[in-house]
Amino acid sequence: MRVTVIGGGSWGTAFSVVLRDHGHDVTLACRSTEQALEIDATGRNPRYLSHVDLTGVAATTIEQAPVEHANLAVVAVPSAAFAATVAALPGICPILSLTKGLDPATGDRLSTLVADRPVAVLSGPNIAEEISRGLPAAAVIAGEDHALSVQLQLAITSPTFRVYVNDDVAGVELCAAAKNVIALAAGGADGLGLGDNAKAALVARGLAEMARFAEAAGAKPETFAGLAGMGDLIVTCWSKSGRNRRCGELVAQGATPEEAAAEIGMVVEGLTTAPVLRELSHRLEVEMPITEGVCTVLDGVPLGDLVATLMQRVPTSE
Repeated sequence: MRVTVIGGGSWGTAFSVVLRDHGHDVTLACRSTEQALEIDATGRNPRYLSHVDLTGVAATTIEQAPVEHANLAVVAVPSAAFAATVAALPGICPILSLTKGLDPATGDRLSTLVADRPVAVLSGPNIAEEISRGLPAAAVIAGEDHALSVQLQLAITSPTFRVYVNDDVAGVELCAAAKNVIALAAGGADGLGLGDNAKAALVARGLAEMARFAEAAGAKPETFAGLAGMGDLIVTCWSKSGRNRRCGELVAQGATPEEAAAEIGMVVEGLTTAPVLRELSHRLEVEMPITEGVCTVLDGVPLGDLVATLMQRVPTSE
């Protein structure tokens, strides 16, 4: 297939390699002309995963991306830029979204912002740096068009990247958004040195919180036991490369959220998603104490106070 990957960050770069190694004709569309020219000249992305050999991947800017002539557009931009990005894409080729988050302006799932063409979403425990090195990983593709999901599954699955199909689009997207918020809290536990017991309990209760919210939003609770839910949550909360976990760790050690994001040097989706998720939970009247707590910390409440509040909640059944 002729595939245009929109977004020259870590995940867009790693996924371009997955597609290239599968034999597809891949163009990586970057935000800046300088980044695109450097990739074309050296076969390396100067800003992200610079160790990865991108030979065979063409590079251009997002404005000049050859989407009109593509068989597939893969969108790997931050959630805050997703709506404007897909609205500007020419042609009618299907979209595969790699973006994990919600639309900050409306709280909508990102796939619902695509109105003029078929769309599917890919999610799972996919640390870009590991995938770029050819380490084995798995993911799930979800979409309303089952035939498209199966087509993409066959076009992407390889000996090192196994893809499953799921028909619960809402569940997969909500997993991808909510797990980043829980990862901020897990990073906070790391930063405070609370130990493995506390972190495991936090992640387990976070998964329950995610599933409760998703069911109220019309998703299938069982999706949260799969790759998009438990799988992605585990890797995001434990990986040293997880930027949301790292952000929570830095905040626990005294940095402001803005300082933490600046040190990480990449978009920390949980910072954008947390207040949006809290607002949605209020609308749906779903209790999400960890998400609420993350938002209070981002608003300036000391993390130690949040831990005490969570531990002193009224005992209940699991």
